[in-house]
Amino acid sequence: QGVLVPGLGTFAVVHEQINGTEEVYVVRRPVFQLDMDMSCLRELVFPTVMIPGDIEIMPLDYWWLSQTNSLPPDMVRGCVEETILLYSFQLRTRQRPAFTFENIGILSCQDNVLCMQFHCSCIAALESRDIWVALLLT
Repeated sequence: QGVLVPGLGTFAVVHEQINGTEEVYVVRRPVFQLDMDMSCLRELVFPTVMIPGDIEIMPLDYWWLSQTNSLPPDMVRGCVEETILLYSFQLRTRQRPAFTFENIGILSCQDNVLCMQFHCSCIAALESRDIWVALLLT
């Protein structure tokens, strides 16, 4: 399953098969497919990530998020939207702040390359069997 954060992109978990020298590994690893206004990204390079068509993409669940922080869902939606607008503005004006997703990773821009760097703990939580393979792939 994937989660669409409107104006920013989609987070998903993909299964990837890797042929080792002695066995085949199938690991689960997180991916992020950027989906921002192209005017924000005109001077930036970002990796092209394709999420397979068989992965169900759900919209961000503002009600669930509101339960984690005791704020009304409409206020959570407004905060998310304003934060994405601010981040877009900062990219457009050549500021390069890091955008941190708690327990997931950091969307950062280094040398005009915008990419999502997932925390090791996020990858390890997804893949219990072949953690090192998943870490290397991600």
